[in-house]
Amino acid sequence: MLSEMPSKDKSTRVDKAYARLKADILAGRLPPGFQAPEPDIAGRLGMSRTPVREALIRLEAERLVDLIPRRGAKVLAISKKDICEVFEILSALEALAAGSAAKGECSDRVLAGIEEAVISAEKALAEADMESWAMLDDRFHRLIARSGGNVRLDEMISSLLNQVFRANIVLLRLNKGPAANSDEHRELYDAIRAGDQDKAAAIAKAHRLAGLATMHSVLEACGLTHV
Repeated sequence: MLSEMPSKDKSTRVDKAYARLKADILAGRLPPGFQAPEPDIAGRLGMSRTPVREALIRLEAERLVDLIPRRGAKVLAISKKDICEVFEILSALEALAAGSAAKGECSDRVLAGIEEAVISAEKALAEADMESWAMLDDRFHRLIARSGGNVRLDEMISSLLNQVFRANIVLLRLNKGPAANSDEHRELYDAIRAGDQDKAAAIAKAHRLAGLATMHSVLEACGLTHV
């Protein structure tokens, strides 16, 4: 039992380093292009290099950072092409997840969580609290991904949502509003609760593609090629 404790403690430290770095990247506190040696990043977190190194490897696998030999880690930007690819893939994957959830795979607990995310997001939007709305939008889509009960599908969607969150933060600052009609969140929830698989899948797909169209339009208008 005692021999397992160091390994468990190391895992906890890696998880903490990963969570803090990921949160800073997604929120823009570590913006695209930020680069620092690993010792500096470890110092920023007040942690040793080993857990930070392992956390950075996880973030590199999620395409949030690039590890450069002898130069540390660099936060990656997301190109318009990246955004288009991510949104197009999500339009298919989230349609599959929503359809599965409506088929009866969604538990009452998860369904209640989806409804709570919808209500809270509507409140944040009414109060023009865009940062809270972005976090609630992210939560809503992650719950939909989880609700179908397909673990691999959930993992694939969740990985892509990391990049969507970063793009959404930039869009909200430029556009002063969501990429797609937020009413569709409630429509999607209602379709899942009613067990309408085809409608749930159609709403999920259309919602993501509408977001892509707005994202592309705003980036074009602002002359941005990366976020």
